[in-house]
Amino acid sequence: MTAEKILKLRSLIDKYNYEYYTLNRPTVSDHEFDKLLAELAALETENPQFYDANSPTQRIGADLTSGFAPAKHHFAMYSLANTYSEGELRDFTVRIQKEHPEVEDGAEYVAELKFDGTAISLTYERGRFVRAVTRGDGTTGDDVSANVRTIRSIPMVLQGDDFPVLMEVRGEIYLPFDSFEKLNRQRVEEQEEPFANARNAAAGSLKLQSPAEVAARGLECILYAVQSEQMPCATHFEALAKLGKWGFRTSEHSRLCKSIDQLAAFIREWETRRFTLGYATDGVVIKVNDFRTQRDLGSTAKAPRWAVAYKFKAESVATRLLSIEFSVGRTGAITPVANLEPVQLAGTTVKRASLHNADQIALLDVRLGDMVYVEKGGEIIPKITGVDLLMRPSDSQPLIYISECPECGTPLVKNEDEAKHYCPNFYGCPPQIIGRITHFISRKAMYIDSLGEETVTQFYKNGFINDPSDLYVLKKAQIAGLERMGDKSAENIINGIDESRKVPFSRVLFAIGIRYVGETTAKKIAAAAGSIDALAAMSREQLCEIDEVGAKIADSIIDFFSNEHNITLIDKLKEAGVQFAEQERARSDFQPLAGLKVVISGTFQNYGRDQIKELIELCGGTNQSSVAKNTDLFVVGSNVGPAKMEKARKIGTRIVDETKFSEMIKQKNTIPTSLFPEL
Repeated sequence: MTAEKILKLRSLIDKYNYEYYTLNRPTVSDHEFDKLLAELAALETENPQFYDANSPTQRIGADLTSGFAPAKHHFAMYSLANTYSEGELRDFTVRIQKEHPEVEDGAEYVAELKFDGTAISLTYERGRFVRAVTRGDGTTGDDVSANVRTIRSIPMVLQGDDFPVLMEVRGEIYLPFDSFEKLNRQRVEEQEEPFANARNAAAGSLKLQSPAEVAARGLECILYAVQSEQMPCATHFEALAKLGKWGFRTSEHSRLCKSIDQLAAFIREWETRRFTLGYATDGVVIKVNDFRTQRDLGSTAKAPRWAVAYKFKAESVATRLLSIEFSVGRTGAITPVANLEPVQLAGTTVKRASLHNADQIALLDVRLGDMVYVEKGGEIIPKITGVDLLMRPSDSQPLIYISECPECGTPLVKNEDEAKHYCPNFYGCPPQIIGRITHFISRKAMYIDSLGEETVTQFYKNGFINDPSDLYVLKKAQIAGLERMGDKSAENIINGIDESRKVPFSRVLFAIGIRYVGETTAKKIAAAAGSIDALAAMSREQLCEIDEVGAKIADSIIDFFSNEHNITLIDKLKEAGVQFAEQERARSDFQPLAGLKVVISGTFQNYGRDQIKELIELCGGTNQSSVAKNTDLFVVGSNVGPAKMEKARKIGTRIVDETKFSEMIKQKNTIPTSLFPEL
């Protein structure tokens, strides 16, 4: 019976580890996971005959993937033991003092915020960045150096000269809330599942195969530890100061504490103050300050004995469920949203919360009039997590999920492999029509910035448009007389629509809204197919050969072209002059880079690397991959490779930064703003 229990726990914990570290889709809370791991550890201690080196208690959850080269850590990268109460924290400090009575009167600890992201180890040799490696199994992780180089807060060359010859700097890569919200909005627009929280988004971003796409995500990094055989200081708090001096971003909120009372005060302060930050934190890390004491205390197979993490409880409040709304997205997906009695939660007033889908409602047995518990997932997205059954009204009735579209009355459908219900009235349901047209005009699609969702809705309700092709037959006189619409506004709209005819095929492909085809995938498909006609003729096997196109996307593309409505839409857009084939980019009449051979290096604030290369060619220049004797111009961003910079200076190549480059290529009306809106 005991052996069976141990095997069952190991299997379950392995499953949760895989979901958390590899899929980045956790299905249980940290607290629940820790309880299971503690239960397994206790059973294995009591029954040593069932020892297994591969047990989850003997290892750190791995996040290794096949897409990155493995790399060994110079120093083991442990996880931390967790505590959830002041009493457990006090036990930790008592143990430290018991094992080291000489520090009893002067024990020092460093209290730091625990950032909710993904752990990283950065190796530096003689002050220069060498590589970045994920935690992995604590001994070997994934080399994600190319992606980490895009994070601007991570220095490639250190300041000062008192750093160790070889060291590993440990920290957390995270996604600020603003970047997280922007990313999720974009994923929803591209018909992709939004990330559940900022931690999953950070981990997923770090494992992308395209560094350029990583750069666009807006990742940040906070460093909080140094490992080296030649430490230039005696304490952890001094090391944090050194990190800042060397050019690393560290937390300004770390505090040196000399008693359990000071530690407890720090924790109580940040249990509420954390909600004022622009990033997710899920606890406080407490470390013994003195490095010699750290070495004496040592580590278990899993965690250091000189540090512990105090985990905040997710703030939860109870409020009454007043009603449930069902919204319809542009793909027809139905999303239930709970309307609540307003309640304060994590520093904000919450009136609405996600209910996700019918399965979630049934699992929670949520009913109208219930007192429900609301939490903020990842400190951002309010969600209902439970029901207070003792407060349930006596006449309560189970909630019956809607069976018809709330907008058009069409019976809903649900695919076996998806959690959401859908309205299949793709071409007649108003929110879907308006949503598709709004997506078509969006910034990363056709970028008709003189139009917005409100105006699209107005045009639709007046019968002017029913699909994106109708935009191209609008007349100024037709729309000028509408409410809040004058001659100038109407003229701007018509001009914006005309300008969108110049938008390249890759963005048109994204704009027409093939399910699962996002912005990046659209670029790769456009480059591989060359034209919409060639794409429509491709087989499933041919489609799957395109980079980032799997069976799901291939099937979606085939379904799209098998629908007569879509074929008609494409024909009408072709007649309107929209670009449905890859074309050699017409050069600007303004040729500030004519005849120049140009090299770019580093990361840029306002441009992607591919975009800069397009601009160089548009303005008459030729792109080179590396600095050579015939290189005329070296365009540098942040974190430029030092070897390239040194070579460019040595041979006398002209070097310009991003600001100067922008000045060189900017000139009104010479570069289509639909192609490069930042200009």
